[in-house]
Amino acid sequence: MIKLTGRLICKNREETALVRRYLPEHIRLTKEEAGCLAFEVKETDDPLIWSVEELFTSQETFDAHQARTKGSVWGKETRAIAREYAITEVV
Repeated sequence: MIKLTGRLICKNREETALVRRYLPEHIRLTKEEAGCLAFEVKETDDPLIWSVEELFTSQETFDAHQARTKGSVWGKETRAIAREYAITEVV
């Protein structure tokens, strides 16, 4: 399995508004993907930072998710938002 943990780090309220606008559909589409075991993006105590946790069955399903995300409305509208992620293999 492949696990991603990390943060979305918005620079300002405008970026936060983009996350709020496009995140619900991104979550819905991701949870429908083959191989998605868990997917959670939550606001933190800091209104500019969101925690991200993902779990996929394999490297292949994770890669497919990344490819779909890159070409999605979410990917295009939030591409300027900083991301800090750690990706690990879970046995």
